[in-house]
Parts: sequence; structure tokens; C-alpha cells
Amino acid sequence: MSVHPRARGNRGGRGRVAATPALVALALSLVLSGCSAAGESVDLASPASAQPPAQTSVRTSAALPPSEPTWIDVPRIGARSSLIPLGLNPDRTVAVPSVHQPMQAGWYQYSPTPGEVGPAVVLGHVNGDGQDGIFARLRELQPGDEILIGRQDGQVARFVVQRMSQPPKTGFPADEVYGDTAGPELRLITCGGSFDHAARSYRDNIIAFATLTGTVHNG
Repeated sequence: MSVHPRARGNRGGRGRVAATPALVALALSLVLSGCSAAGESVDLASPASAQPPAQTSVRTSAALPPSEPTWIDVPRIGARSSLIPLGLNPDRTVAVPSVHQPMQAGWYQYSPTPGEVGPAVVLGHVNGDGQDGIFARLRELQPGDEILIGRQDGQVARFVVQRMSQPPKTGFPADEVYGDTAGPELRLITCGGSFDHAARSYRDNIIAFATLTGTVHNG
């Protein structure tokens, strides 16, 4: 799981250290190769890279001020979790939620906070320790599906899926996932595709691309 994205600079003057997109993307795609329990063989879905990605037109809402996320809810797939901040390990590799707590999702804290301009990134396992993970059904999301993220400021940011992607880990789309965006966006990332027994990991990543549409009343 060890790769070495080197952090540099501060993002937005809030003390967040920005790693280069290509290195962070490589780190996350490789680290997420560990999101299955050791020895498990589960074929989640056929690779979808040969098909044009389904996409929906979503009207982007105005950006929200910075506020760290506290929870995520993806109604279509029954995925709800608190969000823990994910930073960098002492060797500057990217941290991920423990595979021994597969239902825990995490927010990469050196990406924008959900609702700010730019791509916020949330990571979760597909499975671990022989159990389903928080994003076990991420592949089932479709354009138009809703994603809700609670924030420390009490606002609930509402995102709508624009498209789904299933790239091979050897061709992780770093620019699409981590590149600058004109408005507030969100990416959900997990593992998927067929299982590589030799590498003991899945061959692909499942990525949901979503856009902020506004806020909803909490409760």
C-alpha cells in the first residue's frame, strides 16, 4: 500500500497541504487496492471502460464557505457513515480508513471541503475482513442520484451524480478526479471490477462524479 505523494504548499490559506494531483491520484488508486479482505475473490462488475460514460446535466449551485464534513448519506445504495479526515502518513503517503472498519468513510482533508469550489474527495472500502464496505454498492449509482454531506457549520450539502466511471487502476484519471473545476464538485472512490488473485486486490476503481446543487434542511 505504500506510495509516496509529496505534499507541497498550502491550499486556500487554511493550512491544508496540497499534494500534486498526479501523485495523490496514484497514491489513492494504489492504496485502495487494499480495500478487499485478504484472499477474497469477488467480481463486483464487468469493466465499464469500453462504454461511453452516462452523464446528466446538473445545474451547479453557488459555492459554500469552507466547513469540514461530518457525515455522508447516499440514499440509493443505503450508505451512511460519519466522515473521518484522511491526511498523510509520516512517510507522506495518503492515509485511508482502516480495512478492519470497512463501513467507515473518510474525506481527504487536503482536497476542498464539500461545497467549496473544486473537487472534494471521499474514500471508502468496497469490503474488508469478509464484510461489505461502506461503498460496496457504489457501482449501482446512476446519473441523477443524490448524495448528502453534513458539514460542521450545520449545513447539509446536496450533490447530484453526473456520471460514473470504472477505470483500471493502471489508468487512473488523475486530471478528471483532482483537476480544478469551475464549481463545487464531489468524487466518491472505491475499488471494483474483477479480482486479481496474484495482487490480492481489485483491478479497477469505481468513481462517482457529482455536482453541488444546493443545501437541504437537516432533519
